Formats: sequence, structure tokens, C-alpha cells
Amino acid sequence: MTKKMSSRVKTLSPSTTLAITAKAKEMKESGIDVIGLGAGEPDYNTPDNILEAAYRSMIEGKTKYTPAGGLPALKDAIIHKLQKDQGLNYTRKEVMIGIGAKHVLYTLFQVMLDPGDEVIIPAPYWVSYPEQVKLAGGVPVHIEGSSAAQFKVTAEQIREAVTPRTKAIIINSPSNPTGMIYSREELVQIAEVCKEKDIWIVSDEIYEKLIYGEEQHISIAQLSDDAKQRTLIINGVSKSYSMTGWRIGYIAGNVEVVSAMTDLASHSTSNPTTTSQYATIEAYNGPQDTVETMRKDFESRLEQVYPQFVAIPGFKVLKPQGAFYLLPDVSEAAKNTGFANVDDFAAALLTKANVAVIPGSGFGSPDTIRLSYATSIDLLEEAIRRIRTFVEENWKA
Repeated sequence: MTKKMSSRVKTLSPSTTLAITAKAKEMKESGIDVIGLGAGEPDYNTPDNILEAAYRSMIEGKTKYTPAGGLPALKDAIIHKLQKDQGLNYTRKEVMIGIGAKHVLYTLFQVMLDPGDEVIIPAPYWVSYPEQVKLAGGVPVHIEGSSAAQFKVTAEQIREAVTPRTKAIIINSPSNPTGMIYSREELVQIAEVCKEKDIWIVSDEIYEKLIYGEEQHISIAQLSDDAKQRTLIINGVSKSYSMTGWRIGYIAGNVEVVSAMTDLASHSTSNPTTTSQYATIEAYNGPQDTVETMRKDFESRLEQVYPQFVAIPGFKVLKPQGAFYLLPDVSEAAKNTGFANVDDFAAALLTKANVAVIPGSGFGSPDTIRLSYATSIDLLEEAIRRIRTFVEENWKA
């Protein structure tokens, strides 16, 4: 029996990140020594105090349903975190916990968008933003942040992109895949345009704790009362606490939006995993020293490997300010090693050099590849050696 699939799923592009990661895993399982620089997750285990809190909750019988929008105690922990870190005040009704920040974003677009509504998405962008907008019947509108502008977009670009159908803009700072951070001054200008045009701001702050040098994380919601009212903060524990598999994220913002999202979750996923919620309470309320230890380690790795990537022929690399990614422009390397495009070059790095990287085409940046340095320094340096050898041995110029 043949049945037609819905028109929604026909528009989807598969996740480039997950596809490459799966291919690399398959090669490893067949005995090939592949070094993966694709996965967007820390290589640390979840801190012991969080593991112990999760175990304790299970032993105490805390394994039943919770409210669809999350445990009140977890909402309180998030409210305290936002007040302490950003000076922002929220109530329980303005917070909803979901099954990872990805699920929270998906649910947000489902309740926010009607067919034809537009969402401005600066490029390079995280691969799931446009797909989630399309699944909600919306239209992704891409504006390019050039390498000359550190991959960031300007307030004027946003103003020019707004139409009567524009519902929101997504701001991701620090950014996946670029690692770049919007300054306070840049965010002030963006907030003014959003006020002028009366659009929502979806502020993805999942990498806020992973910032290097003298840079600081500023939430756009901090800038004014108006900015706070129109900003929907998305965050979670996946990156900062190395809890990617625990699947806990949250939204903080407008009561009506959060209430609608909670209602939708009650009919789709019920509550986030109870054990993960108790683990997250400990993550936010417990000691924070492991967060800083991990951040310092990532910064140290960046300082060691950045100049080595810059030295690879045909690689043009901006130094990131946060997260744990590099996004080099490798179009020259691809051309001079005989490849028609960067996607083919990235595929050859996997099959010929045994290094898994993510083609930038999935991020709206087809001349680049994304490299994660959330792995050991020994593996990173071996990966660089393999990439450099592959490029130099195949260079045709």
C-alpha cells in the first residue's frame, strides 16, 4: 500500500550534523580510525554532583509524571539563575521546561507561526532553525553575516529584511556555528529595530557560559523593558553542564506564549523526563566550578589549535569568541585540491583522511566547514595533521 507523506515533511532537509556523525560512527564500528570533529557536544562527562542528584531522586521514588511545563522547583532554579546571571526577573508562569532547547524552539514556532509568517534567520545559522520554521508553516528569511563582519548581521540589514509578514528574528549569541558574540552596542541597535517593527526576538543563549578572552555574554532581554517584553530566551544545560543526553531546555518570556507552549506540550510530549529535571535542579543550584573548568579547557584548546588551522593551505579562519566551533572558509583549499565544491571536499576528508567535519552548506555557509574542538588536544592535533597532509598532497595549484 502506497500512502503519500505530508507536504510538511517533504520540505525538510536532513540534519547535516547528524548525518556526518552517523557516517563517522559507522566507519569507526567497521574498524576505521576516524577522528570526529562534527559533534556539537562537550567531551566531558556530566559532573558527579549532578549524577548523584539524579540517582538520589530515583531512589527516593521521584520517577512519576510532573507538570507538562516542568517541576516548580526547576522553574525556581531557572528563575534564580536568570536573576543572578542576567539581572532578569521572571515568574513561574513565564518559564517552561522542554525536552532540550531544540524541542523548546520547535514548540515555540508551532505556537507562534501561521502559514506564510516569516522569521528572519541570520546566516550562518544552526541547521535546525529554518527546518523548524518550515515545519510550522513559516518562511525562513536569511540575511548574511559576512566574514568581514565576523559573521554577524547589522540592525540595518534586519530593518531591510522586515516585511508585513515578519513575526520574529532569531539571535544566537554565542553562535553555532561561528562562535561569534554580539556586543552590547550591536544588540541595542537590533533591539531598537525590533521595537520599531514590532517583532519578536528569539534569543538562543545555549552557549552563554562558554565565552573566551575579555568577551561577555549579554542577553538582549537585559537592555530595556521593551526588549525584555518581546524577547523569548532559549537556554538549557546541554552545553554548559555537559548534559546533552539529558535533554532539558527552557524558555523564559511572554506569559501567553509560554502558556500556549505548555498546552501544546501537554498533548505531545507530556513532561520532560523527571530524573533529568531533578538533575538539572542540581546543575543550576549546585557548585559551578566544573562549568569554569570546562570553559578554561576549551579556551586552552582553542589557543593551541587555532594557529595550526590557520596554517593549513587554503584555510581562512576567524578566531571565535565563544562556543566550541571553528568555521573556516575552505573554498580555496577545495578548489586547489580538485573538488567542485566544499561539500565534496568535506566528504573526501572523511573517506580519505578519516576526519569527520560538517559542511557549511547545512549552516547556510557553503564555502565553509564546521570543526568542533570539543575533543582532546591529542585528537585535535592528529586531525589537523591529517587535514594538512591531505591538502598538501592533493594541492594542484
